[in-house]
Amino acid sequence: MLTRLPNGTGVVIRAIRPDDKALLSAAVSRLSPESSRGRFLTSKSSFSADELRYLTEVDGVRHVALVALLADDLERLIGVGRYVRLADDAATAEVAIVVGDEFQGQGLGSRLGLLLADHARAHGLQRFVATMLSDNVAAHRLFAKISARLEKVTTHGIDELVARLVA
Repeated sequence: MLTRLPNGTGVVIRAIRPDDKALLSAAVSRLSPESSRGRFLTSKSSFSADELRYLTEVDGVRHVALVALLADDLERLIGVGRYVRLADDAATAEVAIVVGDEFQGQGLGSRLGLLLADHARAHGLQRFVATMLSDNVAAHRLFAKISARLEKVTTHGIDELVARLVA
């Protein structure tokens, strides 16, 4: 799917593939410490081989992941959104989204989140859950955009959020 950001940048959004490991590695290495902390709750600049396998070799049902690539440079991954169904609750999935620093604030995270929510609803999911830092205002706003209602529990500066997905 081709889309445009408000600044005119063309972006291709597609399902992640096993051969995206190098793109994902490069993308995480470009994240600022703040963006990395916002996504991973700690600073992270690389993935292990096992993490790359888990993050790119998804089944498209239980574990769904979308990547956003620059339309004029399909080797430049600028965003990722994913959800993973909970093992003990088939109607709920954990969701996570990260957008590269220079593309934040342009609606790409919202586009990824809404696409994931649409896919999730079409496949029987009713809720997304997410864990995020209490001070990650952008993530809280994004989560609110893709949910009808938020339930929030804060423990030691980390929020547990539940979004009920609506049509």
